[in-house]
Amino acid sequence: MDLSTRYLGLPLRNPLVASASPMSSSVDRVRRLADAGIGAVVLHSLFEEQLRQEDLRDLLLHEAHEGSFGEALSYFPSLPTEAPGGARRYLDLIERAVSLVDVPVIASLNAGATGGWVDFARWIEEAGAAALELNIFALPGDPHTSGREVEDRHVEILQQVRAVVSLPIAVKLSPHFSSVGEMALRLDAAGANGLVLFNRFLQPDIDLRSMRVEPGFGLSSPDEARLPRTWIALLRRHLSLSLAATTGVDQAEDVVTYLLAGADVVMTASALLRHGADHVGVLLDGLGTWLESGGHHGVAEARGVLAVPLEVDRTAYERAGYVVALEHGRAKYADVVAP
Repeated sequence: MDLSTRYLGLPLRNPLVASASPMSSSVDRVRRLADAGIGAVVLHSLFEEQLRQEDLRDLLLHEAHEGSFGEALSYFPSLPTEAPGGARRYLDLIERAVSLVDVPVIASLNAGATGGWVDFARWIEEAGAAALELNIFALPGDPHTSGREVEDRHVEILQQVRAVVSLPIAVKLSPHFSSVGEMALRLDAAGANGLVLFNRFLQPDIDLRSMRVEPGFGLSSPDEARLPRTWIALLRRHLSLSLAATTGVDQAEDVVTYLLAGADVVMTASALLRHGADHVGVLLDGLGTWLESGGHHGVAEARGVLAVPLEVDRTAYERAGYVVALEHGRAKYADVVAP
Protein backbone atom coordinates (compact mmCIF):
# COMPACT_ATOMS: atom_id res chain seq x y z
CA MET A 1 0.00 0.00 0.00
CA ASP A 2 1.45 3.35 -1.08
CA LEU A 3 0.88 5.86 1.73
CA SER A 4 3.35 8.41 0.36
CA THR A 5 2.27 11.97 -0.35
CA ARG A 6 3.64 15.48 -0.81
CA TYR A 7 3.18 18.48 1.46
CA LEU A 8 4.55 21.98 0.75
CA GLY A 9 6.52 20.38 -2.07
CA LEU A 10 8.18 17.96 0.37
CA PRO A 11 7.98 14.18 -0.14
CA LEU A 12 6.45 12.42 2.89
CA ARG A 13 6.30 8.68 3.54
CA ASN A 14 2.70 9.06 4.71
CA PRO A 15 0.15 11.84 5.27
CA LEU A 16 0.22 11.78 9.09
CA VAL A 17 1.96 14.81 10.60
CA ALA A 18 2.58 15.57 14.27
CA SER A 19 1.38 19.13 14.80
CA ALA A 20 2.98 21.64 17.15
CA SER A 21 2.60 20.50 20.76
CA PRO A 22 4.65 19.38 23.77
CA MET A 23 5.10 16.09 21.88
CA SER A 24 7.59 17.87 19.60
CA SER A 25 9.35 20.02 22.17
CA SER A 26 12.53 17.97 22.52
CA VAL A 27 14.89 15.96 20.33
CA ASP A 28 14.01 12.70 22.10
CA ARG A 29 10.29 13.26 21.53
CA VAL A 30 10.80 14.14 17.87
CA ARG A 31 12.91 11.00 17.42
CA ARG A 32 10.24 8.90 19.14
CA LEU A 33 7.61 10.21 16.70
CA ALA A 34 9.87 9.53 13.71
CA ASP A 35 10.60 5.99 14.94
CA ALA A 36 6.85 5.42 15.34
CA GLY A 37 6.37 6.15 11.64
CA ILE A 38 5.15 9.76 11.50
CA GLY A 39 5.36 11.43 8.08
CA ALA A 40 6.65 14.80 9.34
CA VAL A 41 6.95 16.72 12.59
CA VAL A 42 5.99 20.33 13.33
CA LEU A 43 8.04 21.55 16.28
CA HIS A 44 6.40 23.31 19.19
CA SER A 45 5.77 27.00 18.51
CA LEU A 46 8.14 29.84 19.27
CA PHE A 47 6.16 32.98 20.08
CA GLU A 48 6.67 36.49 18.75
CA GLU A 49 6.60 37.75 22.35
CA GLN A 50 9.58 35.56 23.28
CA LEU A 51 11.62 36.98 20.43
CA ARG A 52 10.66 40.56 21.31
CA GLN A 53 11.69 40.04 24.94
CA GLU A 54 15.06 38.65 23.92
CA ASP A 55 15.62 41.54 21.51
CA LEU A 56 14.89 44.01 24.32
CA ARG A 57 17.18 42.21 26.76
CA ASP A 58 20.01 42.20 24.24
CA LEU A 59 19.47 45.89 23.47
CA LEU A 60 19.68 46.84 27.15
CA LEU A 61 22.86 44.81 27.62
CA HIS A 62 24.39 46.32 24.51
CA GLU A 63 23.59 49.86 25.63
CA ALA A 64 25.06 49.19 29.07
CA HIS A 65 28.44 48.29 27.53
CA GLU A 66 28.43 50.56 24.51
CA GLY A 67 31.56 52.74 24.39
CA SER A 68 33.17 51.11 27.42
CA PHE A 69 36.25 50.19 25.43
CA GLY A 70 37.37 50.02 21.84
CA GLU A 71 36.56 46.36 21.38
CA ALA A 72 33.16 46.49 23.07
CA LEU A 73 31.45 44.87 20.11
CA SER A 74 33.31 41.64 20.73
CA TYR A 75 31.75 41.46 24.19
CA PHE A 76 28.12 41.78 23.08
CA PRO A 77 26.11 38.90 24.53
CA SER A 78 24.68 36.19 22.32
CA LEU A 79 21.19 34.78 22.58
CA PRO A 80 20.72 32.80 25.79
CA THR A 81 21.04 29.03 25.52
CA GLU A 82 19.46 28.02 28.80
CA ALA A 83 16.11 29.83 28.71
CA PRO A 84 13.21 27.41 28.14
CA GLY A 85 11.76 28.08 24.73
CA GLY A 86 14.47 30.65 24.04
CA ALA A 87 15.53 31.55 20.52
CA ARG A 88 18.96 29.90 20.63
CA ARG A 89 17.51 26.78 22.18
CA TYR A 90 14.90 26.59 19.46
CA LEU A 91 17.53 26.79 16.72
CA ASP A 92 19.52 24.08 18.48
CA LEU A 93 16.40 21.89 18.55
CA ILE A 94 15.95 22.32 14.80
CA GLU A 95 19.60 21.52 14.05
CA ARG A 96 19.72 18.44 16.27
CA ALA A 97 16.34 17.09 15.17
CA VAL A 98 17.20 17.48 11.48
CA SER A 99 20.47 15.61 12.00
CA LEU A 100 18.82 12.70 13.84
CA VAL A 101 15.56 11.93 12.01
CA ASP A 102 14.79 11.05 8.41
CA VAL A 103 11.47 12.92 8.16
CA PRO A 104 10.88 16.62 7.44
CA VAL A 105 11.21 18.85 10.51
CA ILE A 106 8.96 21.90 10.26
CA ALA A 107 9.48 24.91 12.51
CA SER A 108 6.56 26.90 13.92
CA LEU A 109 6.33 30.63 14.63
CA ASN A 110 3.29 32.05 16.42
CA ALA A 111 2.70 35.74 15.75
CA GLY A 112 -0.01 38.38 15.71
CA ALA A 113 1.81 41.48 14.44
CA THR A 114 4.58 42.52 12.12
CA GLY A 115 8.00 43.57 13.44
CA GLY A 116 11.64 42.75 13.89
CA TRP A 117 10.89 39.20 15.05
CA VAL A 118 10.39 38.34 11.38
CA ASP A 119 14.17 38.18 10.89
CA PHE A 120 14.23 35.08 13.08
CA ALA A 121 12.61 33.19 10.20
CA ARG A 122 15.90 33.51 8.31
CA TRP A 123 17.77 31.84 11.18
CA ILE A 124 15.19 29.03 11.15
CA GLU A 125 15.97 28.42 7.50
CA GLU A 126 19.72 28.48 8.16
CA ALA A 127 19.25 25.98 11.00
CA GLY A 128 17.95 23.46 8.46
CA ALA A 129 14.16 23.41 8.92
CA ALA A 130 12.41 21.82 5.95
CA ALA A 131 9.57 24.35 6.13
CA LEU A 132 7.97 26.95 8.38
CA GLU A 133 4.47 26.89 9.81
CA LEU A 134 3.32 30.45 10.45
CA ASN A 135 0.66 30.35 13.14
CA ILE A 136 -1.05 33.75 12.98
CA PHE A 137 -3.01 34.51 16.14
CA ALA A 138 -4.42 38.00 15.61
CA LEU A 139 -7.62 38.25 17.58
CA PRO A 140 -8.92 41.85 17.36
CA GLY A 141 -9.77 42.99 20.88
CA ASP A 142 -10.60 46.52 19.75
CA PRO A 143 -14.20 46.69 18.44
CA HIS A 144 -13.15 49.53 16.13
CA THR A 145 -10.81 47.21 14.19
CA SER A 146 -12.43 46.26 10.90
CA GLY A 147 -12.44 42.79 9.45
CA ARG A 148 -10.44 43.99 6.47
CA GLU A 149 -7.72 45.33 8.76
CA VAL A 150 -7.40 41.90 10.37
CA GLU A 151 -7.19 40.22 6.97
CA ASP A 152 -4.62 42.72 5.72
CA ARG A 153 -2.48 42.07 8.80
CA HIS A 154 -2.41 38.35 8.02
CA VAL A 155 -1.27 39.03 4.48
CA GLU A 156 1.34 41.56 5.63
CA ILE A 157 2.84 39.15 8.18
CA LEU A 158 3.10 36.46 5.51
CA GLN A 159 4.67 38.87 3.01
CA GLN A 160 7.28 40.01 5.52
CA VAL A 161 8.28 36.45 6.33
CA ARG A 162 8.20 35.45 2.66
CA ALA A 163 10.63 38.29 1.91
CA VAL A 164 13.36 36.86 4.17
CA VAL A 165 13.13 33.10 3.49
CA SER A 166 12.92 30.81 0.51
CA LEU A 167 11.77 27.72 2.40
CA PRO A 168 8.11 26.60 2.09
CA ILE A 169 5.61 28.42 4.34
CA ALA A 170 2.30 27.06 5.61
CA VAL A 171 -0.09 29.52 7.24
CA LYS A 172 -2.18 28.17 10.11
CA LEU A 173 -5.51 29.96 9.95
CA SER A 174 -8.43 30.73 12.18
CA PRO A 175 -11.92 29.94 10.84
CA HIS A 176 -13.18 33.34 11.98
CA PHE A 177 -13.20 35.32 8.76
CA SER A 178 -16.20 36.74 6.97
CA SER A 179 -14.96 34.90 3.85
CA VAL A 180 -12.54 32.08 4.56
CA GLY A 181 -12.34 31.31 0.84
CA GLU A 182 -11.21 34.78 -0.16
CA MET A 183 -8.67 34.83 2.68
CA ALA A 184 -7.26 31.55 1.40
CA LEU A 185 -6.93 32.96 -2.12
CA ARG A 186 -5.20 36.12 -0.83
CA LEU A 187 -2.66 34.09 1.15
CA ASP A 188 -2.05 31.88 -1.87
CA ALA A 189 -1.32 34.98 -3.96
CA ALA A 190 0.91 36.42 -1.21
CA GLY A 191 3.28 33.47 -1.27
CA ALA A 192 1.90 30.77 1.01
CA ASN A 193 2.77 27.22 -0.02
CA GLY A 194 0.09 25.72 2.16
CA LEU A 195 -2.73 26.34 4.61
CA VAL A 196 -3.39 24.56 7.90
CA LEU A 197 -7.10 24.48 8.74
CA PHE A 198 -7.83 25.40 11.48
CA ASN A 199 -6.20 26.90 14.54
CA ARG A 200 -7.93 26.18 17.87
CA PHE A 201 -8.10 29.16 20.18
CA LEU A 202 -7.64 28.24 23.84
CA GLN A 203 -10.25 30.59 25.21
CA PRO A 204 -10.45 31.50 28.90
CA ASP A 205 -13.51 30.83 31.00
CA ILE A 206 -14.99 31.89 34.35
CA ASP A 207 -14.42 29.74 37.41
CA LEU A 208 -17.43 30.29 39.68
CA ARG A 209 -15.68 28.93 42.77
CA SER A 210 -12.71 31.23 42.58
CA MET A 211 -14.60 34.04 40.81
CA ARG A 212 -11.69 34.40 38.43
CA VAL A 213 -11.10 34.18 34.73
CA GLU A 214 -9.07 31.04 34.20
CA PRO A 215 -7.06 30.02 31.14
CA GLY A 216 -8.84 27.46 29.01
CA PHE A 217 -7.24 24.30 27.67
CA GLY A 218 -8.65 21.09 26.29
CA LEU A 219 -7.77 18.43 23.76
CA SER A 220 -9.85 18.36 20.60
CA SER A 221 -12.59 15.82 19.86
CA PRO A 222 -13.68 14.29 16.53
CA ASP A 223 -16.85 16.42 16.50
CA GLU A 224 -14.67 19.50 16.04
CA ALA A 225 -13.41 18.15 12.71
CA ARG A 226 -16.60 19.04 10.85
CA LEU A 227 -15.72 22.71 10.32
CA PRO A 228 -12.19 22.24 8.92
CA ARG A 229 -13.33 19.23 6.89
CA THR A 230 -16.11 21.30 5.32
CA TRP A 231 -13.73 24.07 4.28
CA ILE A 232 -11.12 21.66 2.95
CA ALA A 233 -13.79 20.06 0.77
CA LEU A 234 -14.92 23.49 -0.45
CA LEU A 235 -11.43 24.84 -1.17
CA ARG A 236 -9.67 21.76 -2.53
CA ARG A 237 -10.46 22.32 -6.20
CA HIS A 238 -9.86 26.08 -6.04
CA LEU A 239 -6.31 26.07 -4.66
CA SER A 240 -3.10 24.59 -5.96
CA LEU A 241 -1.29 24.95 -2.62
CA SER A 242 -1.14 22.25 0.04
CA LEU A 243 -3.98 21.80 2.51
CA ALA A 244 -3.28 20.39 5.97
CA ALA A 245 -6.15 19.26 8.17
CA THR A 246 -5.93 19.65 11.91
CA THR A 247 -8.34 19.32 14.85
CA GLY A 248 -10.42 16.34 15.92
CA VAL A 249 -8.10 13.53 14.81
CA ASP A 250 -8.19 10.59 17.20
CA GLN A 251 -8.78 7.41 15.19
CA ALA A 252 -7.96 6.18 11.69
CA GLU A 253 -11.46 7.05 10.48
CA ASP A 254 -10.74 10.70 11.22
CA VAL A 255 -7.64 10.56 9.03
CA VAL A 256 -9.60 8.92 6.21
CA THR A 257 -12.44 11.44 6.19
CA TYR A 258 -10.02 14.36 6.02
CA LEU A 259 -8.24 12.75 3.06
CA LEU A 260 -11.53 12.13 1.27
CA ALA A 261 -12.37 15.81 1.73
CA GLY A 262 -9.12 16.75 0.00
CA ALA A 263 -6.42 17.20 2.65
CA ASP A 264 -2.84 16.56 1.55
CA VAL A 265 -1.81 15.73 5.09
CA VAL A 266 -3.61 15.18 8.38
CA MET A 267 -2.13 16.64 11.54
CA THR A 268 -2.72 15.51 15.08
CA ALA A 269 -1.57 16.56 18.52
CA SER A 270 -4.43 15.58 20.84
CA ALA A 271 -4.33 11.89 19.86
CA LEU A 272 -0.59 11.75 20.48
CA LEU A 273 -0.94 13.48 23.83
CA ARG A 274 -3.74 11.09 24.82
CA HIS A 275 -2.27 7.83 23.57
CA GLY A 276 1.46 8.44 23.09
CA ALA A 277 3.75 8.23 20.07
CA ASP A 278 2.90 4.56 19.43
CA HIS A 279 -0.60 5.67 18.38
CA VAL A 280 0.98 6.73 15.08
CA GLY A 281 1.13 3.05 14.13
CA VAL A 282 -2.52 2.53 15.04
CA LEU A 283 -3.60 5.42 12.80
CA LEU A 284 -1.43 4.31 9.87
CA ASP A 285 -2.50 0.67 10.13
CA GLY A 286 -6.14 1.75 10.15
CA LEU A 287 -5.59 4.01 7.15
CA GLY A 288 -3.91 1.21 5.19
CA THR A 289 -6.70 -1.24 6.06
CA TRP A 290 -9.41 1.18 4.91
CA LEU A 291 -7.64 1.94 1.63
CA GLU A 292 -7.17 -1.76 0.91
CA SER A 293 -10.81 -2.59 1.71
CA GLY A 294 -11.93 0.12 -0.70
CA GLY A 295 -9.77 -1.16 -3.53
CA HIS A 296 -7.40 1.83 -3.43
CA HIS A 297 -3.73 1.35 -4.22
CA GLY A 298 -2.62 4.39 -2.27
CA VAL A 299 -3.47 7.68 -0.62
CA ALA A 300 -3.50 9.57 -3.92
CA GLU A 301 -6.50 7.59 -5.19
CA ALA A 302 -8.62 8.49 -2.17
CA ARG A 303 -7.63 12.13 -1.75
CA GLY A 304 -10.39 14.59 -2.63
CA VAL A 305 -12.91 11.97 -3.72
CA LEU A 306 -15.58 13.84 -1.72
CA ALA A 307 -14.30 17.38 -2.37
CA VAL A 308 -16.93 19.76 -3.74
CA PRO A 309 -16.80 19.77 -7.58
CA LEU A 310 -15.88 23.03 -9.30
CA GLU A 311 -19.22 23.30 -11.11
CA VAL A 312 -21.22 23.22 -7.87
CA ASP A 313 -22.52 26.48 -6.38
CA ARG A 314 -20.67 26.42 -3.05
CA THR A 315 -23.09 28.79 -1.34
CA ALA A 316 -26.09 26.70 -2.38
CA TYR A 317 -24.18 23.57 -1.35
CA GLU A 318 -23.66 24.92 2.15
CA ARG A 319 -27.28 26.07 2.45
CA ALA A 320 -28.52 22.67 1.30
CA GLY A 321 -26.33 20.91 3.86
CA TYR A 322 -27.64 23.21 6.58
CA VAL A 323 -31.28 22.52 5.67
CA VAL A 324 -30.71 18.75 5.45
CA ALA A 325 -28.99 18.78 8.86
CA LEU A 326 -31.98 20.58 10.39
CA GLU A 327 -34.38 18.06 8.87
CA HIS A 328 -32.33 15.17 10.29
CA GLY A 329 -32.37 16.88 13.68
CA ARG A 330 -36.13 17.32 13.62
CA ALA A 331 -36.64 13.71 12.66
CA LYS A 332 -34.28 12.43 15.34
CA TYR A 333 -35.69 14.48 18.20
CA ALA A 334 -39.32 14.64 17.12
CA ASP A 335 -40.45 12.42 20.02
CA VAL A 336 -38.66 14.65 22.53
CA VAL A 337 -40.51 17.80 21.53
CA ALA A 338 -43.88 16.19 20.80
CA PRO A 339 -46.70 17.36 23.12
